[in-house]
Amino acid sequence: MREARGKTLTEIGRVLGMASQNLSAILLGKKDSRASTLEALAAALDAEWVLVPNERAQEVRQVLEGKGIGPDRSARSAVDIFLDQE
Repeated sequence: MREARGKTLTEIGRVLGMASQNLSAILLGKKDSRASTLEALAAALDAEWVLVPNERAQEVRQVLEGKGIGPDRSARSAVDIFLDQE
């Protein structure tokens, strides 16, 4: 996500008040971090840090991939599309 947002370790580290080496170690799983650091990291990346129960993880992954179950009630129906109605 950091790379997708175009942020360097140095930029994120500056926002967090942390050396880029320490941030790198956290992101690589070589160093533990506090929840507050992870929340700040998420905020710096314009994201949100959340915990998901294991029994709900697959559902969350599907939603994030745009493959949520059930009909999209906000989508236009086939009839509306066919008749070109909004």
